[in-house]
Parts: sequence; C-alpha cells; structure tokens
Amino acid sequence: MPSPTAAATSFDANERTAWAGRAGAYAATFGRLCAHTAPKLLDAAEVSTGTRLLDVGTGPGTVAAAACVRGAEVTAVDAEPSMLELARRNAPSARLELATLPELPYLDAEFDAVVANFVLNHVGRPLLALAELRRVLRPGGRLALTIWSGSPGSGQTLIPQALQAAGAVRPPHLGPLDPADDFPRTPDGLAALLTTAGLQQATCRTLTWDHRTTADDWWAGPASGVATIGLTLLAQTPGTQSEAHRHYHRLADAFRTPDGTLALPHAALLATATR
Repeated sequence: MPSPTAAATSFDANERTAWAGRAGAYAATFGRLCAHTAPKLLDAAEVSTGTRLLDVGTGPGTVAAAACVRGAEVTAVDAEPSMLELARRNAPSARLELATLPELPYLDAEFDAVVANFVLNHVGRPLLALAELRRVLRPGGRLALTIWSGSPGSGQTLIPQALQAAGAVRPPHLGPLDPADDFPRTPDGLAALLTTAGLQQATCRTLTWDHRTTADDWWAGPASGVATIGLTLLAQTPGTQSEAHRHYHRLADAFRTPDGTLALPHAALLATATR
C-alpha cells in the first residue's frame, strides 16, 4: 500500500482539521445517532467470544465497547487523539491506538473481523481504505461497515435545509470527494466498491430508524462545529447563523412528537463482505 503521505488528499487533511478536539461535542450529539447501528454492525461481522476484531474509526469507542461485552479481543483505532481519550474510558479493555487510513500498523491477515461504523464517509480515497481493511483481515474473515445513504431520511436533511433557507454557503475547502474517488451511495454502489477492493460475497442493505432527541441537543452538534455541517454553520456571519437557527426551529416542528422531542428519520447502508 502507498504511504499515508502519498495516499492523503486535501479531503483527508480537511477531515483531520474538522475533527480535532471535537470528540466531546460529537459524543454528546451525532455520536448518539451513530451508535444506533453498532449491534447490527457486530452481528453482520459475526463478532462473538474470542473474535479478533479491529474497529476502525472507533470514535468514542461505542462499537469497541459493545464488542468487548460480547467477549471479543478488540483492537480499535482512530485518527483523532481526543476520540481515543473517550474510547479509553468507554472501552477500557480494548487495545486502542492512533492510526489513519489508508495505512494501518498491523500485519496482513491479523484479524478475524473488521468493522467501520460511518468511517468510509470520512476518507479521501475509499477504495484504498477498503483495500487496507481487506489486507488486515484473515482469509474467510468478515468485514462490516456502515455509511450514510445517498437517499437520506427526512430527518437527515433538517439542518442542511435550515442552512439553505438562511442562505448559508458551504466553504470551498469543505468540498466533496474528487469524482475519481467517489462512488454511488446506494446498496449496489457500495457492494460494487467492496468487490473492486478485492473482497468477496459483498452484500449491502439499507437501515432506517427514527433518531430520538431534543431540538436543542440536535442543534448543539453543528453549533459546536461537529462535522462538515457544523463547520459550514460556523463559517457563516452571525446574522446568517441566527437565521439558520430560526429556520431550524420552524422546520423541526414537522418532527415533534407529543412529548416535545424530535423523531428524525435516518437511512444508512450496512455492507458486509469476506476475504
């Protein structure tokens, strides 16, 4: 595999900057959303007692902690030091290390299973990343990963619609992947990418659920600069930020439940494959 320097893109560099020091804000907001898929991810990877598991992009350690409860021998990595600090508290029995795709500090075929929960969204060269995950997986081992669907649930578009209504403009440096590295965010598109990376028996299905939260907690993620949507919000003038907040509360009314909380429909893709 190429070295991290050779493989890194401007997208990767922006991701490192975007997540620096934001572990706490992520865990309290969007991290709760991403935790929903952890059980299904581990089931898809067939993680059980004694499984040598690598959790790539562990974040606050949610998936790693759940795998430890199952009795797996867990190694977890993340590119952001503040995430690893949280993961050490949440998954104290896991081996936790700083590492960045597309190069991992492990031997070929070292793991029985590899999981990546909403990680492929955050790498500049997804195909290289998948090839690296395949490399560290033993023959016959299972890979399971999630990404956000290209056909988002209506709850996923709530904050982007609020920013759009306020006239917010995405900063140029937060641009999307190079088209040469991108792929269709569909079940067929993701499965095809896994196959191209050399994995076998690739399958993919859509997961849908309603994320339950409060209006204030859901806004707190972007208001704290979490993810691209948060950096986009913080890049606006104070007046545009205020307008976005106003539109957000207006649009959020469509998702309010009788108890005043929000039920936000989301859609993600869950893919599995073997080496």
